[in-house]
Amino acid sequence: MEKTIITVVGKDTVGIIAAVCSYLAENHINILDISQTIVQDYFTMMMIVDTSALEKPFGEMAEELRAIGEEKIGVQIKCQKEEIFNQMHRI
Repeated sequence: MEKTIITVVGKDTVGIIAAVCSYLAENHINILDISQTIVQDYFTMMMIVDTSALEKPFGEMAEELRAIGEEKIGVQIKCQKEEIFNQMHRI
């Protein structure tokens, strides 16, 4: 299993979850865990996904999600491989 952490942050609007989940499904990326909340008008979501069936380079997927976030739904979407995420957040 190849786990990736996806974070989504921005002003709440209709369709954020749909846009992200549609992209993941189209690219054979399975959602393992998901947490989301809205604080006042701000949406945050953190997902752990399995990218082992992804048929394109990781960087291409990360860039496509970033572009979907910025250009289509007005949020920031960032992707990190689990091992890098863990190293960056280790105390």
